[in-house]
Amino acid sequence: MNIIITGASKGIGKAIAIAFAKPGNQLMICSRNEKELIETAKELQENNPDTIIQYRATYMGNKTDILHFADWCLTFGAPDIIINNAGQFIPGNIHNEPEGHLEKMLEINLYSAYHLTRRLLPTMIKQKSGHIFNVCSIASLNAYANGGAYSISKFALLGFSKNLREEMKPNGIKVTAVLPGATMSASWAGNSIDPNRIMEAKDIATMIYAASQLSPQAVVEDIILRPQLGDL
Repeated sequence: MNIIITGASKGIGKAIAIAFAKPGNQLMICSRNEKELIETAKELQENNPDTIIQYRATYMGNKTDILHFADWCLTFGAPDIIINNAGQFIPGNIHNEPEGHLEKMLEINLYSAYHLTRRLLPTMIKQKSGHIFNVCSIASLNAYANGGAYSISKFALLGFSKNLREEMKPNGIKVTAVLPGATMSASWAGNSIDPNRIMEAKDIATMIYAASQLSPQAVVEDIILRPQLGDL
């Protein structure tokens, strides 16, 4: 299977790549940090010699970069699974966050998935199969203090997922929105949170992989995960 994963060099994205690094799969992964991406690709290849690992440094907040990445992915064949994981969390409040903050959050958290998916969809529609995962957030469902533009962008990503799901039903293409709560990742770096209070990145990856294994007749529309003791 051809599997595309964005934001794959660390955190949830890296955990997803590890979960899908199975014999016979070909992974096309990207992240903005080329050094971390190369290290991740090397680790994946060493641990999974029967998996093909392709990688390309890409800034998913830039439309030109996104389209170049998409076209590069297509040189390896039509995608079977797309996992739109690239994203960024910057806290803020709508009334006083810096000028341009909303635009940046939308570019990285929404437009990245929108432009990449649009570029790749024609080949998936032609083959009448595929599965698209959009990594949203609990912030896509519930507003919270200091969420600001980030929460707005994640609400929009969930809306994109729902609309895309309806459009793709006749084409045999599944769309799953993934809505994780607090998960140990770069967003929580430097925080003194008790690791027993927060989810692990592999928890998200495990659920995405499981949802990808269903029969063509079944789809998990939404995956909602929260820390067992509730949101943080």
